[in-house]
Amino acid sequence: MLGRLARYLRFVGCDTVYVQGASDDELLERARREERVLLTRDRQLSARYAPSLLLTSPVLAEQWLAVRRAWPAVPATPSFVRCTLCNGLLAEQEAGGARAEDHRLPPAVRSGDVALYACQECGHRYWDGSHTAKIREQLAAWGGPSP
Repeated sequence: MLGRLARYLRFVGCDTVYVQGASDDELLERARREERVLLTRDRQLSARYAPSLLLTSPVLAEQWLAVRRAWPAVPATPSFVRCTLCNGLLAEQEAGGARAEDHRLPPAVRSGDVALYACQECGHRYWDGSHTAKIREQLAAWGGPSP
């Protein structure tokens, strides 16, 4: 229900777990065990756990603003800290080697002019390109660094 929001939180470096298919009890047990804040659109689930944030809107921009109002310290610019797919930590990859020969990468990334990051868990790779620019624009449109 909040998968897109989870990705945006990961874009800005927040340690964000997103679980699909778990029961309410499983979600609550994990949140307690890992001492996490629970973000949910489910009123009953929110009422069963503190700390939680009930997000009433299905609109991603409104969800983002609600999170930023609740926690103003949440960054508002993308970083290369967390994998948006699995929440794993990213590590910068050295220039040269197999990277230089990987023709799936843009030329600037292959040459080492643009940093390349890889998830230490799933291996997904990231670099600062047009997609990151669009994310920056989207976050700025939602209110920038201070909501």
